[in-house]
Amino acid sequence: MAVEKRRVSRIKLENTRVPLENLTVSSDLGSLNFKDTSELQPLKKGIIGQERAVKAMDFGLRIKQAGYNLFLTGPAGTGKSTYAQSKVREIAKNDPTPGDICYVYNFEQPDFPMVLEFNAGEAAIFKRDMEELVKELRTELKKIFDSEDYAGRQTQIKRKYEMQINSLWYGMEHAAVRKGFSVQKTSTGIFTVPLDAEGKPMPREEFLKLPEEKQAEINLQAQEVQGEVNDALRKIRALEKEMRLEVNNLERETGLYAAGYLINLMKEDYKEYPKVGEYLDNVLEDVINNLDDFRLEGDEEESQNLLLSQKPDQSHKYEKYKVNVFVDNGKTDGAPVVIEDNPTYYNLFGRVDYKSSYGTMVTDFTMVKPGAIHLANGGYLIIQANELFTNPVIWPALKRTLKTGQARIENLGDQVSMVSLVTLRPEPIKINVKVVLIGSAYLYHQLYALDEDFKKLFKVKVDFNFEMPRKDKELSDYSAFVCTFCSRPGRRHLDRAAVAKLLEYSSRLVSDQERLSTRFNEITNLLAEANYWAEKNGHQLVTEADMVKAFEEKVYRSNMIEERIQESIERDYIVLNLDGYAVGQVNGLAVLQIGDYSFGKPSRITARTSLGQRGIINIEREVKISGPSHSKGILILSGFLTGRYAQDKPLSLTASITFEQLYDGVDGDSASSAELYALLSDLSGVPINQGIAVTGSVNQYGEIQPIGGINEKIEGFYYACKGRGLTGNQGVLIPRRNIKNLVLKDEVIRAVEEGSFHIWAVSTIDEGIEVLTGIEAGSLSPEGTYPEGTINYLVDARLREMAEMIRSFGRQDSDSEKEAAAAKEE
Repeated sequence: MAVEKRRVSRIKLENTRVPLENLTVSSDLGSLNFKDTSELQPLKKGIIGQERAVKAMDFGLRIKQAGYNLFLTGPAGTGKSTYAQSKVREIAKNDPTPGDICYVYNFEQPDFPMVLEFNAGEAAIFKRDMEELVKELRTELKKIFDSEDYAGRQTQIKRKYEMQINSLWYGMEHAAVRKGFSVQKTSTGIFTVPLDAEGKPMPREEFLKLPEEKQAEINLQAQEVQGEVNDALRKIRALEKEMRLEVNNLERETGLYAAGYLINLMKEDYKEYPKVGEYLDNVLEDVINNLDDFRLEGDEEESQNLLLSQKPDQSHKYEKYKVNVFVDNGKTDGAPVVIEDNPTYYNLFGRVDYKSSYGTMVTDFTMVKPGAIHLANGGYLIIQANELFTNPVIWPALKRTLKTGQARIENLGDQVSMVSLVTLRPEPIKINVKVVLIGSAYLYHQLYALDEDFKKLFKVKVDFNFEMPRKDKELSDYSAFVCTFCSRPGRRHLDRAAVAKLLEYSSRLVSDQERLSTRFNEITNLLAEANYWAEKNGHQLVTEADMVKAFEEKVYRSNMIEERIQESIERDYIVLNLDGYAVGQVNGLAVLQIGDYSFGKPSRITARTSLGQRGIINIEREVKISGPSHSKGILILSGFLTGRYAQDKPLSLTASITFEQLYDGVDGDSASSAELYALLSDLSGVPINQGIAVTGSVNQYGEIQPIGGINEKIEGFYYACKGRGLTGNQGVLIPRRNIKNLVLKDEVIRAVEEGSFHIWAVSTIDEGIEVLTGIEAGSLSPEGTYPEGTINYLVDARLREMAEMIRSFGRQDSDSEKEAAAAKEE
């Protein structure tokens, strides 16, 4: 017997309709009183709407303990990088300026260049002083060694020893002659030769004619004479050695007199730097040990280049006395701030350069180059965190530097090569730098969870919010921000209506009537584009029309896919019923994100029920195109059905639910209420108004929960209905908790105002099914029954009927089995 259905009263349905004033944010600017933004004061503080981030940033930059480096995280476009740079510079200008760093030649270990540290600006002065010192040494040493005084003293020493040497030589010769021998010098040495009767050296032929006894006698005498000659030669060599030593002492004494005086004067200028004093002592020692480089300067080269009329280049002799000014803070005001946009290994940690020389690659300490970590020493280093992981050695190197407080300069090849190469090993530099990393929240949490060192080295998290409250103070700050932007050359100010429209767009970015977006990159982009349209339209100020035009053009550049989908709906390629009633189907809404643009797409959701025990079948899950959140939403439907209808009977149901014409997957639970409506419609046999689309998730108690993308979903269904023709009965059913998220386009609001489109808001499944069907949902009575003619009554009755049918089939199967067993016994 047919049951008469209970209609919902018109008053009850009207109570679910969303008032017109709640469809978008209020255009009231509060207490702000201005005609255009030129009347406002530019923004004085660095950033607005980020109190948490500002406090964390200030704390992180001012605390000077080790490990308190900063990681800035938050959505893109919230001003992290801009604020980081301005805030760091603000703090840095009041910090002390760190000193300069130089690399110099290590005279004891040439492969290990030595570090010298100076006060800011003094490294360049020291370099010039060293260059002047070398010039003076070259001049003074050349002059003093060419002087008559030095030549006279050297001649006097040589004469003294030459007289002694000559005396020994002549004495040796006379002694040999007295014994019948002469002393002869040859290329192979000094020999004794016997003399003949005339006192002349005896030829070998004549010697061999002598009797053997005479030859033996002469040979014996020759050995004695040779011994005496050797003794005399040893004395001569000793005298020559003494002469050379005395001449060398004279050279050292003379060089020390000239060079020592100059170097000691320089040491006095740098007496506050003990390590510089030690270095200058090493320079003096090296100069004294290499006086020929100064004393004989130009002599050999001049003779070689005389024909070519070239001036000889002897600068290579003095390379080791150069100074490599590694870090120069002479022009730095306060602490250095280094922003490394390309943090490669060498850009961060420095390198040792090479140059080609006669077919081979050579280097020296003057070719050691600094990285950002050295330039920021004593100050601040700002890096985009994502860039650190382009090379697997950069992040470990940064951590090692921060942990040890030392920066080593090592070529990248040394760390990956299997062969140890001979190269420079510059002395490590002590590092005291505060690192500011800028990255995504995902990267921060990944590092915090997986890298033990990260939480020790980056203890300050600076979290940027993507939204801020929409109150008078924030509205004032936002308007001041707009004034700051518009005050730059080539930009127009905004009139009051344009500011209100901009603030509406800001609220739309976060889909919240009570919030404003802090993604200022998006805001400034829209301001720049509105300025263009104002200029093109010949407006002195940016008007509301210019702002609307900028927004529409921005959408138009990105919405080609949306238009293609809407065209497919109009041409019925995407099958949707946008009017009339149908059982077991409802129009659901999804949001598609393509790059920086998102839009709503309606889809038909259908449900079919039958006898069975499989429960609810999610077709998308069966073919593995359902995401986990969507699958969870389907399982919640089972919980709702059992909780509401299976307290006094088993749930004997097999139901299938699907998104029709869906081929690329679905996720999220925002369609779970629509799926439940389709299921209830099929069970009750009550058709659903196809002119109403549904969004909202549901819990097991039938409560409608808020979802995201509410504006895009409503507008997507509106354009679908507009494409086929608005009937006046179409609209969207949304969660009541989403009302404060409505910031709809003006076109949709006008359609609602004209009554050609509607928006309803509900809090429960019962409220929603009443809007969709026009039939009362019905409440459970104390006796455990629902009023006749209500949706719940019809669903409960159908489920009871299905349970009875399942039980009846079970009883019939049991009777058949008994009959078969009895027949078998007979």
